[in-house]
Amino acid sequence: MSKSTFYTSIGYKILMALSGLFLMVFLLQHLVINSLSVVSPESFNEASHFMGTNPLVQFLLQPVLIFGVVFHFIMGFFLDLRNRKSRTFNYAYNKPSANSSWPSRNMIISGITVLAFLAIHFIDFWIPEISTKYIAGDMSGLMNDGEFRYYHELHEKFNALPRVIAYVIAFVFLSLHLLHGFQSSFQSVGVSTNKTRSSFYKIGTIFAIVVPFGFITIALFHFLTQH
Repeated sequence: MSKSTFYTSIGYKILMALSGLFLMVFLLQHLVINSLSVVSPESFNEASHFMGTNPLVQFLLQPVLIFGVVFHFIMGFFLDLRNRKSRTFNYAYNKPSANSSWPSRNMIISGITVLAFLAIHFIDFWIPEISTKYIAGDMSGLMNDGEFRYYHELHEKFNALPRVIAYVIAFVFLSLHLLHGFQSSFQSVGVSTNKTRSSFYKIGTIFAIVVPFGFITIALFHFLTQH
């Protein structure tokens, strides 16, 4: 590998890591707001209305987020393809399970699963929201009874068991993706070193379990409270 190719590869990994870290921050913020729907529907409605009508969020943060999602997955597919092409030697006795974990070997599989979930999530929530606000022109967020619609819409989405199952499966794969992605991202940007790697691994494991489990809990809560 030439010196220029080496530095290019490092640059790609850093960009991949930075986009991943950005999306992890969004995940945490998204979880906090959605958790309000479990403890206080009124607070969830207020937070959702603020996020849905704030110009900074709508016209700056939201486009950046969409770009971050698209960039992260395109870069992930690109790096995976690049890594596969660089493997010019096949070893007769290769036991990858002895040298790496399943999540680290199958990031592309978990990534595709999460991407499929995002497509469903956009169809369920983002597209109807954009249609209501910018096509129908309803920025009030109110239903006919004068109450905010956000909690009602979220609650009703989890009425169908197949949708709940799809969400649970997607968040399990998200957990697998994060189990490797969290620690790998901090390592790529040079924060996780030999001295701190163990700590980042523990923090990453907690994050990869708690965040997806939180989303699963929210989905199950809304399903069970209407059946």
